[in-house]
Amino acid sequence: MIAREGSRRLVAAANAAAFAAGLRIGMPASKAQALVADLIIEELRPEEDRKELGRLALWFLRNYAPIVAVDPPDGIVIDTTGADHLHGDETLMLTGMINRLLAMDFTARAAVADCWGAARALARYCAKPYIVVPEGEAGKAVLDLPIAALRLESRTVAALRTLGFDRIGELAATPRAPLTLRFGPEIGRRLDQAFGRVAEPIDPIRAVEAIEARRAFAEPISATETIGRYVSMLVVRLCQRLEEQGCGVRRLDLILHRVDNTLAVVRAGTAKPVRDVERLTRLLCDRIDTIDPGFGIEIMVLSAVHCEPLEAVQTISSLIEEPEAEIGGLIDVIVNRGHRVYRVAAVESDVPERSFATVPALTADDELGWPVEWPRPSRILLHPEPIQCMALLPDHPPVSFTWRGSRHVVKRADGPERVFGEWWKRDRELGAIRDYFVVENAAGERFWIYRQGDGEHADSGAGNWFLQGIFA
Repeated sequence: MIAREGSRRLVAAANAAAFAAGLRIGMPASKAQALVADLIIEELRPEEDRKELGRLALWFLRNYAPIVAVDPPDGIVIDTTGADHLHGDETLMLTGMINRLLAMDFTARAAVADCWGAARALARYCAKPYIVVPEGEAGKAVLDLPIAALRLESRTVAALRTLGFDRIGELAATPRAPLTLRFGPEIGRRLDQAFGRVAEPIDPIRAVEAIEARRAFAEPISATETIGRYVSMLVVRLCQRLEEQGCGVRRLDLILHRVDNTLAVVRAGTAKPVRDVERLTRLLCDRIDTIDPGFGIEIMVLSAVHCEPLEAVQTISSLIEEPEAEIGGLIDVIVNRGHRVYRVAAVESDVPERSFATVPALTADDELGWPVEWPRPSRILLHPEPIQCMALLPDHPPVSFTWRGSRHVVKRADGPERVFGEWWKRDRELGAIRDYFVVENAAGERFWIYRQGDGEHADSGAGNWFLQGIFA
């Protein structure tokens, strides 16, 4: 990608193949074309890039956290406070972000820290694909990063390098007065932001189509009971607007504007579209205790970030059939307290570890069903574990096996159940075979084990044994 800087045309972005060919960011376009024959170049269109970055930020707003802002030219800043519990922990959240972006053909790095300055520096200048900085250690984490990570002007960075400064730690150890006298207060401010000493408010984006209810206060409020009372009022107003548009909410954000120009956020999600006042109020009020009102809250905004169509359904009373239990409210409460609730559904595959998937708890039942010819264990290991077996080949079950250092003598066995590889997914599974056995030891414990190969032909498998499941 070529960008113009005055009358010069410079390389602004390049793919991995271009870097491997020796091209670099900032190189003149003429030199790049001289180095690589038939080089494909395109003019950089920064306005279109900003629009796409804004669309990506809205995607993060909908899926991850209620406070999201664009950090041009290629970054997004997210305040996950109040929402990270919905994604497991911070590591799972970051890896989930990176993997989902990778599925959309984006390569990304991510970092979580106490402050925006440290997280931004680590995401851009740390070689790791993701990093989670423990609370209170943001200052230590950025010491070895280059001074360019401080968001200083390029001419300031060049001047500091001329003076011998390469790392943030070197700059932080230098007295402030001489630096301020020569470069102004900008260096000190950026250092304080990177170390979390100075608050850096985020100006979040909002979805244009989001349905909102808003309340401003003449005097700031801070009491938990008062916050809960006004939350109930906002939920009533929001549900009225949802009903007018025939929608139910799937993701709800309560954004509290404090008097010191900072934000506190509570995010709640639902398993299916909802506009029940009592249910939504409970989800939000369950987490009011986590809100730090600071010096007081002056504005409350309740926003339905993700909505779906919801039609009214008439309930028909029956004296014969039992009414179906409504467990959606219970699932919502459990999930919003940081736990995961899901169902296991069958997937059309003969390979056991590919024959099931986790789906949302309220997903409709499918018609595929589970295998009935051979029993399946209630617990399947994430990765089959190797075991040592004594068995008479080719079709006899083991006489004994050793798993995790313990020897088990087989008293009863059933099998083999032969499973073939899925050659249409991987070439190496073209002739792959597994023979599965259900075995029971002297204590009555039952295991699901398999042998690689048919026991006769080497190209069908190496003949190694593995334990894959345990019966209840």
